[in-house]
Order: sequence, then C-alpha cells, then structure tokens
Amino acid sequence: MPVTETIESAPQDHRPPSSSSDGRRRPRIHRAWIVAAVTFVTIIGGAAFNSLPGLLINPLHDEFGWSRGEIGLAVSINMALYGLTAPFAAALMDRFGIRRVVASALTLVAAGALASVWMTASWQLMLYWGLLAGLGTGSMAMAFAATVTHRWFVARRGLVTGLLTAAGASGQLVFLPFCAWIIEERGWRPASVTTALAALVVVPFVWLLMRDHPADVGLAPYGGPYTAKPAPARGAARRTVRVLLDAARTGPFWLLAGTFAICGASTNGLIRTHFVPSAHDHGMPITVAASLLAVIGVFDVIGTVFSGWLTDRFEARRLLAVYYALRGVSLLFLPLLMAPDVRPPMIFFIVFYGLDWVATVPPTLALCREQYGEDSAIVFGWVLASHQVGAAVVAFLGGVARDVFGGYDVVWYASGALCAVAALMALVIRRTRQPDDAVGG
Repeated sequence: MPVTETIESAPQDHRPPSSSSDGRRRPRIHRAWIVAAVTFVTIIGGAAFNSLPGLLINPLHDEFGWSRGEIGLAVSINMALYGLTAPFAAALMDRFGIRRVVASALTLVAAGALASVWMTASWQLMLYWGLLAGLGTGSMAMAFAATVTHRWFVARRGLVTGLLTAAGASGQLVFLPFCAWIIEERGWRPASVTTALAALVVVPFVWLLMRDHPADVGLAPYGGPYTAKPAPARGAARRTVRVLLDAARTGPFWLLAGTFAICGASTNGLIRTHFVPSAHDHGMPITVAASLLAVIGVFDVIGTVFSGWLTDRFEARRLLAVYYALRGVSLLFLPLLMAPDVRPPMIFFIVFYGLDWVATVPPTLALCREQYGEDSAIVFGWVLASHQVGAAVVAFLGGVARDVFGGYDVVWYASGALCAVAALMALVIRRTRQPDDAVGG
C-alpha cells in the first residue's frame, strides 16, 4: 500500500496558504491513512453487534419460546433502520461532522446491546435490537466509509473503499467465534454485554483521532489538490430527501438499488442471519457453524480489497454482473452441502462466498460516483438503504419459512434465482463518466 505519498507532490498553488511559507516538512505518512485506519477500527467495533443475531435465534427461542419469525422480525427492523438511517447519516456528517455523528452512533449501539440483557418480552427485543441498535449501526454504515473516502482520498479510492468495506467482515471474524464460545459457556447475556463494550471502547479513538476534513489539519486529500473546508450544510434531512428525489428520476438509481437489495438479501438477510441455525438443524454445533461464518469474514477481507483494486482498473458494471452470477450459482448448491460435520465441499463454499460477500460494494460505490458526483455519498446511502431493506425482508421471511416448512431450502433456492436477476440488471446500467469525479487510480 503506497503510504509514502505526501502533500508535497501537489502543485505549489494547490497547497493551503500556510504551507507555502512555514518551511516545515510534511509527515511521510499522509494523515488520510490515519483517518482511514480509525474508520476501519470504528467499523469493527460497530460490527461486533452484527455478529449476534444469527447466534441468538436458537437461545432466545429456547429461553422465551418466541417463534423464529418474531426473532427474525426484530432482526428485520434492525436491518431496515440500518439502511434507512444511512443516507440521513451522510447528510448529518456534512452538517455536524463525522466525529459527533459516529460517537453518538456507537453509544446507541452499546445502549441497545446492553439493555437487551434485561428484556422479558419480544417487543423489547424489537426496541433494543431493532430501534436503538438499528439507528446506531445505520449511522456509521457504509455511508460513513463513503464519506471518509470521498473527503480524504482522490487517488486509491477503490482500494480504500475495499479496505473499509472489509472492516465489517473483520469485525465478524473477531467476534463471531468469540461470541459463540461465550454463548456456549456462559449464555447469551454475557455475549450481548461484550458487544456493547466493543462499541464503547472505540468512542475515544473516534473523538481523539478522527478529523472531519483534510482542511482541518491544513492538508489536501490524498492524491488531490487542496480545497477549503465547506461550510456546514444546513437542512440535512431536506437535502437527503432532495437528493433521493433527483436520483429517483434516473434509471441507474433503480438498477443500483435493485441489485444492492438482492445483495443484502443474499448476505446479511440470508447467510449472516440464518446460516448458523440452518447448519444447526443439520446437526452442526453452533460454535462450528459460527467459525465457518468467521472464515467467510477472512476471505471477505481478501475479496473486498481485491475488488477495490479491480474497480480501479475495470468497468464496474461488468464486475457486478460476474459477482452476482457466481453468488447465485453457489447458493443453489448450498442445500446439498449441509451436514453435521465440515466437509471439503462446504469449505469450498465458505471460501468462495467469502470472496464474493461484499465484493459488490466498491463497484457499486464507483457507479454512484460516476452517475451522481458530489451527491454520491448520499445516493449511496439510499442504495445502501435498499440493501438493508432486502436483507430485512429475507431475515424475516427466512424465519417464517423455517417455522412453516421446517427448513431453509426454499430460501436458498429463491435467493440464488434473485442473484441471477441482479447480474442481468447490472449489465444494463448505462455508463456515464463524471470527469472530475472519476475514481483515482
């Protein structure tokens, strides 16, 4: 990773006024990489909670007698709010700054996870998991990564997008097996407390090390010219809605939203929520199934970073079509691979699905930049909302399908077919380059 490029590489007339006469050497590591590292750690801390729902479906069902549909509804509310909050969060970051919004979001996640320890009714699960944690995770979702990338980077945007997208998978890698072990040994409540603490621990890093804009520290964005920090954008909610209405008049928005809804349905809604209980239905221990999901997280990091690298070099819509087509084929084979123990075909599926998990994010974000320029972070927030709505629908319907049919096979097959549709949708997105917003390479 080329971290030695400095502001000195920018032309003299693009430097901030103070840098042309003070004679001080700029640090060899551009501050943008420090901000990106803090963002990475923050997303990991927030992702701790996202590792819980799939692990707790069976324990909550056993302790409280709640149906899997009820539990799935709480997960569905969380995912829907996660998505619907994201575009407003991007606008709020423009108005109040990244640090304030993200620190508040982490506090909400911690409050929801901690309060669930004392719940006794399913409506409380929907309040704590659905409302509080949903609003919190949505406020520092992928729109957070998009905002940081757009402000701090001109060069290497695709690569950084891949790295920050992979942070969620890294959190899954860290917390899934650990929380599964805690649940097996101590019960689900200590696991919930653990995720609350993970969110709170990150808050000081955000407050002390995060900066809202390169101009705050007298720098240009990495690989680009110096620009003054814009004034705080007022009317954040109004701007968010206006951007949606403008984007909704264009065909690419609906194609991007549709493909990303299917992406969410086939990842967060399906695999993250229902893989562990489905594998457990076939006799696999919960800790083993959770470890397989963690392995998905390992290869997700690799696949997403590689996808970011590819996005800097190849046409984004063709990459999307390939990703969705391959994902659909793998889902059609999954019901044949379920077994009490881990066999080589299942390992192949886990590795393959991990490489493809959120590889769709860098090309989707690149297409948003192509089409919508300065509004791309907010547009991506709305596209992400569709991702989470798709995830929410399948999180709920997957639980209902398990209650009705006694298994998940029909959900796997339907999701595989949807991925084939997404591949076709990606291919018909028109290509309209925005010259001054092209992804830096």
